Amino acid sequence: MIPMRDNVKLHTKIYIPNDQSEPLPFIILRTPYDANEIADRFANYLKPLADEGYIFVFQDLRGKFGSEGTFVMQRPARTPGDTKTLDEGTDTYDTIDWLLKNIPKNNGRAGMLGVSYLGWTTIMGALEPHPALKAISPQASPSDMFLGDDFHHNGAFRLSYGFEYAYELESGKELTQFNFGQYDTYSWYLTLGPLTNVNEKYFHGKINTWNDFVAHPDYDEFWKKQTMIPHIHDVKVPTLNVAGWWDQEDFYGPVQIYNALEKHDDKNLNYLVVGPWNHGGWGRDTGDHLGPISFDSSTSKSCNSEYADCTHILVLHLL
Repeated sequence: MIPMRDNVKLHTKIYIPNDQSEPLPFIILRTPYDANEIADRFANYLKPLADEGYIFVFQDLRGKFGSEGTFVMQRPARTPGDTKTLDEGTDTYDTIDWLLKNIPKNNGRAGMLGVSYLGWTTIMGALEPHPALKAISPQASPSDMFLGDDFHHNGAFRLSYGFEYAYELESGKELTQFNFGQYDTYSWYLTLGPLTNVNEKYFHGKINTWNDFVAHPDYDEFWKKQTMIPHIHDVKVPTLNVAGWWDQEDFYGPVQIYNALEKHDDKNLNYLVVGPWNHGGWGRDTGDHLGPISFDSSTSKSCNSEYADCTHILVLHLL
């Protein structure tokens, strides 16, 4: 339970190699989806890094699973000069600071990576980075939830996704699926009636993100405040962005983050990998097909192999 600057404690799982013989860097993943489950899911995905030697850190965000505090979906980045507001960046900073001081045989360096929401926490951690944060890889990270990512695509609201995801993350500390009471959810939405019925019959004003959907149907200051793009003024750490051409959730985000960083990349620290994957598909299987479409090669496997090459500059910053 790692204490933050406001004394809220975040549940964190730390894995140290049994045969550690020298000081090692940290690889950090911060998640709203359960640090225990994420640690298991990433066992194979992170194996190449584990073989090279890292201390792995998996952390529940505020208000989720084992962590204290209140969960705020995509908590906005604080404005420059604001030393009182908390965001995912300050929690990342405090976590790294605690790790350096309390985990023996670390080499004083940390890196972050993650897919989707974990990709977003990764880039947020690099807006005002701890000096020990030496490399990041935000993968399929959203950047603007109205213009192109997740809840809206070019401003068009995705009803079923917004409804179900908001309920899943905000109905409790753990993940809970909404009980439709029937298999055919399409017909359920057809009979829902006006959107006012969502709160009148089901959510009763308790799902904050749904309330925000209703209160902000247009691209107003609420949505503009959520994006981190205006906060990117330079490339503070080496960055590898990853995107999939057929990502149904977040293709817009990683490209926009890459473009924003590229404007300031005078040290050649900003990289982008894009492949024939759906959302996070490079980390789940071989990537040799998408549905019935065959690619005649294992694109995810080759990506992971190339990943070691194209991130070599990142690895060097950590080891």
